Amino acid sequence: MDPGTVLRRSIVAWGLGHALLGAHRTAAALLAAELLAVAVVGALTATFVDTTWYLVPFVAGCAFLVAWTGQAVIAYHAARRTQGAIAPAPRGSSATSAAWLSVPLLAWGTIFWLVAATAATPAAVLDQFVTAWPEGDASAWSTIADDPAGLQRASRRVIDELATRCAAGELTSDCGAAPANLLRNVRFRIVSDDGVRSMAVAELVRYEPRPAQFFGLGVGSELVPVAVAKLLTFELGTRPVPILGADVGARRWTIMNAGAS
Repeated sequence: MDPGTVLRRSIVAWGLGHALLGAHRTAAALLAAELLAVAVVGALTATFVDTTWYLVPFVAGCAFLVAWTGQAVIAYHAARRTQGAIAPAPRGSSATSAAWLSVPLLAWGTIFWLVAATAATPAAVLDQFVTAWPEGDASAWSTIADDPAGLQRASRRVIDELATRCAAGELTSDCGAAPANLLRNVRFRIVSDDGVRSMAVAELVRYEPRPAQFFGLGVGSELVPVAVAKLLTFELGTRPVPILGADVGARRWTIMNAGAS
């Protein structure tokens, strides 16, 4: 059997290359292992992708891709041994088909990190809150807050306060051009974090010039934020992510309480 054909079949699905070589039991076992591995990686991803254990599904997915490559390479070399000693495969031959396995690796890494760790830290949860604010409704925060409706009410009160300050000329000159412009001078800061509970605040700031020095020499000035008013206070905490009812140690951060100051 042509080694290149065996390699290409092995890349399509686990065990297809071994089936061409007549190792039907091995092929069946590999195909069953692939289906089981896909199910396991999928379950781990759905369960842990946004938690403190987000690296578990990532490593499992990478191990799946390594195993995919390994079974294809083993089948390829087995096919070469059946043909005896042959010259190394030339550049551009079917042996280079293994390079196509880099495509799922890149796809896995890219897609995973677009959705991973969104509730793994207090900062990640606050980032989700800011992304949906001020246009977002309660449903936008249903996955990151214990009380999405209460969070929406508190955030709307802050938006109303910022709109009042905008009308009074206390914010940037274009603060009324779009709702997002009201948040231009709002800074989020984590005040405390012990790994289980965290406190954070949203503050209205103004930027003031301060002399800047380099090796003790004055070289100009820089703008530094100075807090003007505290707008929101957040209490964040972790929730266990059980597996089959057992607490395995994975945690998901959530906004437990938020109130306008």
